Amino acid sequence: MKYFKKMLPTLRDYLLILAGAILQAISLRVFLIPAKLASGGVTGLSMLLNHFTGWPIGTMVLIGNIPLFLLGWRFLGGKRFAIKTAFAVITFALFVDILVLIIPVQGLTDDIVLNALYGAVVSGIGYGLVYRGQGTSGGSDILARILNNWRNISMSQSYLMVDGLVIILAGFVFGPKQALYALITLYVSGIVAETVMEGSSVIRTAMIITSKPEEVSGQIMENMSRGVTMLTGKGAYTGEARAILYCVVIRSEVAQLKSIIHEIDAQAFMVIGQAHEALGEGFKPLTRG
Repeated sequence: MKYFKKMLPTLRDYLLILAGAILQAISLRVFLIPAKLASGGVTGLSMLLNHFTGWPIGTMVLIGNIPLFLLGWRFLGGKRFAIKTAFAVITFALFVDILVLIIPVQGLTDDIVLNALYGAVVSGIGYGLVYRGQGTSGGSDILARILNNWRNISMSQSYLMVDGLVIILAGFVFGPKQALYALITLYVSGIVAETVMEGSSVIRTAMIITSKPEEVSGQIMENMSRGVTMLTGKGAYTGEARAILYCVVIRSEVAQLKSIIHEIDAQAFMVIGQAHEALGEGFKPLTRG
């Protein structure tokens, strides 16, 4: 029983990677390939080679990832990186070539806008699930992370460099219209992947400087059932020690928070920020992924 519980998170990771890789393959076969939208990476290069040679896209994706896989083993974590990445790439490549036997070559629609948007959403969900399973999808994923680690280039710039080059090449082969829509697909899929990976809930953080910290924090805890952390600060101009209150609320509670502070100390100073996720008491439980 203990062994099963220990293995449960690993099993969950592989199920997420499996589901994500299948969704990426579906997106490619149903939307992106019929519309000739090569949105970057090894998959985009494989689409270009397929256009000229007719070689199976999935097989070329697998072959193209081998040198990147070896680089990833060297620079991104050895065995732990390799197993999950290999599983994701092999699953994706396998289903890309299997689905060609099931899905019509022309896809579901000839509308390039629908293909770009639906392809982006489905593939973005797939990427997000793979990331949540602590895996990578190979290809530009590996190159972007290597550039980030090796040259300290940001992940966004790394992806832009790697995928942008492939999209430019695709523009010469499939036409500028397809290249422009491929850029939209790349951008939207990134947003969707981030949402799936981090969650869509946007919460608010509040820092409050008040002369009545005990009263304000007491009302927040009593009326809103939210925790408050009291920090100690010092005014740069006056040199006086000041209490700073820090709390996290959901978006709909901001108005109530403002009202409480205004009633107790109308001269208080408050800064409201935005955070992507809150984990722990009062919010979602803290989990590993």
